[in-house]
Amino acid sequence: MAMESGSPFDSLWHEYARVFLDWDDLTLGRWLVQTLGQFSGRAWRSSHPLVGSYMLAAKVAHDRQIWLKRLASAPANYGDSNCCRAPFLPLITRDVRQDGLLCQHCSETLVPFDEIPEEFRRMLEAWARSYEPVHAVAHWDDRQRKTCGNFDEAYEDAANQAESHLRRLGGELAPKFLDHYAAVVWVDQDECLEVRPEDVAPL
Repeated sequence: MAMESGSPFDSLWHEYARVFLDWDDLTLGRWLVQTLGQFSGRAWRSSHPLVGSYMLAAKVAHDRQIWLKRLASAPANYGDSNCCRAPFLPLITRDVRQDGLLCQHCSETLVPFDEIPEEFRRMLEAWARSYEPVHAVAHWDDRQRKTCGNFDEAYEDAANQAESHLRRLGGELAPKFLDHYAAVVWVDQDECLEVRPEDVAPL
């Protein structure tokens, strides 16, 4: 499976995914369809337990080509993705200018950045440009750390700014996409700045 790696965290997620590995294709497809129905009409945090469960199931389904086999029909308000033919469920990350909107099923680019509707692209570009130097603090080299004065303070300030940026993404920007898409998922953490989902205040 795509989630396999040598890290303890990935091994744990592989353990979580075993329940879906034990399901037959039809049961898995039906569960995915039912969960997509629950997703409809909302912008979801990537850390939400239901999203996490869906992500694991979606990886199993992708490996088994559940959607290509057309074993289950997605809710009518979900279009087909061009990348893997799975239901159209976009993921917004801080790297949206480079990656566009990502597919929640195969992790490939679902919508290239320059193909996002213009009104949303302008908002996302301004947001991402503002976020980039904030996130970059976590990756400063020794020279940058020494010349900033107090790196611990700069790092903490960047983490606080990242929390604000992510809250704006989830509370203001992501919901606007619901005019075009059945549902959308947004990343609510920044591992490099040690911003956890619980640090991003409830919307």
